[in-house]
Parts: sequence; structure tokens; C-alpha cells
Amino acid sequence: MNFETHLRLRHVRTFLEIARVESVSVAADRLNITQPAVSRSLKELEEMLGTPLFDRVGRGLTLNEAGRVFQAHAGASMVELMRGHDRLAGGDPNAHLSVGALPTAASDLLPRAALAFHAELPQVRLYVLTGPNWLLFNQLRDGALDLVVGRLPEREATGVTFRQLYVEDVVIVCRPGHPILSHDRPEQHIADFTLILPPEGAVIFPTVERYLASIGLPELRGAFETVALTVGRKIVSASDALWFISRGVVADDLASGFLGMVELSSPLLSGPVGISTARSAPVSVARSVFADCVTRAVTTQPGA
Repeated sequence: MNFETHLRLRHVRTFLEIARVESVSVAADRLNITQPAVSRSLKELEEMLGTPLFDRVGRGLTLNEAGRVFQAHAGASMVELMRGHDRLAGGDPNAHLSVGALPTAASDLLPRAALAFHAELPQVRLYVLTGPNWLLFNQLRDGALDLVVGRLPEREATGVTFRQLYVEDVVIVCRPGHPILSHDRPEQHIADFTLILPPEGAVIFPTVERYLASIGLPELRGAFETVALTVGRKIVSASDALWFISRGVVADDLASGFLGMVELSSPLLSGPVGISTARSAPVSVARSVFADCVTRAVTTQPGA
């Protein structure tokens, strides 16, 4: 069967739905067609491509390597077709996209991506939710959020696809002129000052916990716990407190000199920042466009 002359949109739609739900019967229900029709479309597509796209596991299907390669191209093609249709049709006036923003992305990266997204899809309302990572990732898996921008929590990867954009470190910030800045080995004096640490539910909590243990302070606790910029920067600027926070949260304050950074002989561990989506999420033009806007915003952010 010739690929160029026999490929139909139904083949692509059926394949993408099977890949999303990993079941022929569930895909048939979602597409409102019969199971034999779904199986036939998949068989025809595999014959056209000359290779199986799934491994059969019990009653379910799992994408194999060839399937993952084809999924990337098929998904992108479907998004472009849907984008063209939406532009010609004027778009859905009720269309919206729900985005979760972790602190490292909320202060700069996401606002710039949001402006670019509005310029490209002005008819789509953008809902932005901030909150603890466990809440955002639960809502992502439940379908209440379309994507989450920020660090990938170590314990939240189940059912989630992550696209890394860059690597970011955790820093210690203080007010300009802080006494700790005069020390050659400032890590030896961290325990002498009031600390602001991330709460246990924060993405960077394990990173900071490991670092404190590595310098002999495994039981050290902070007087304050927050990753909120408005709270942390106010406490730091008005006291000798030290704040452990992702660099992206305080990038503007560091660049302006409003806050200072403690230079460590052994820097804190870094972590990936990117875009998380639910593996079960259907193809979405708005989600794809927003992800592109975030990616472009990364290349234009300070220090990129």
C-alpha cells in the first residue's frame, strides 16, 4: 500500500488517539467508531509505513521506538492542520488555555510568553494559575491544566511528559552589603543568619535539603519558608536573612542590584526547567502555540 496515495486523515487521527489512550477499544469510544474500524486503520497505517508502531502488552498497546518517531511528526502535522482551520474559521470565541506556572517561570518567562501567545492567538483566553507543585501537577494529570511551566518535581513525573528548555541553579540571595559577602567561604557562616528556606512541597526543597546536608547542616531549619517573590524579597531587603531560591525567581532583582547573591565555593545543584504536559492530553493547537512561545521566550531572556 503506497503511503503518499493512500494515507488519509483518519489514519493519523486514529493513530494519535490510540497512542494517547493506549487502547483500541478506548480509542474507538473516543472517536465514536467501531473497534474493527480502528484496528483496520492502524493496520493500514503500519502497512504503509512498513513497520509496527506499537508493542502489544496484554490487552493494551504501548508505542515502540518507530511509533514514538511517527507520533512526533504526526502530532505536529495535526496541530498545523488544526491551526490553519482555526485561522480560516476565525477561531472559537470561547477557546481558552489553562497554564500552571511554578515560581521560577512566573516572574519573567511566562509573562513574556503570554504576550507572544496573545499576539498570535488573540481569541484564546489564557488562564494562569500559580501554586505548589503538587497542586499544579495533580491538576495537570486531571486535565484541569493544559500544561505547566517550571522545574519538574522529582516525585511528580508519573503520567507527565517533560520538555527541557534549560538548566537553572538555586542561589542564596541577601541584601546588598550583607556581612556574609565579606567572607571567603560564606558557606561556613550560613548558620549564623536567619534563613528563608523552601517549604517541603516546593520543587527545590530536595535540592536545598541535599546541599545543607553536604555542608554539615542536615537538621538546619529556616525561620521562614517560602518561594514567593513578594514575601522573600521584602524580608531579605529589610534584614540580614538569607534566602535559598531558584535564580529565575530573583533574576530581575539580581540584575538591578536590589538583591545580592552569595558566591559559594560549591554551588547548589541545578535542575531542569521546561514544559510539562499530561501524556493523556489530546492534540491542542493552543497548547502547541503556547509551548512555542515559551521556547522562543527562553532564547530572549537575560543570560540565555
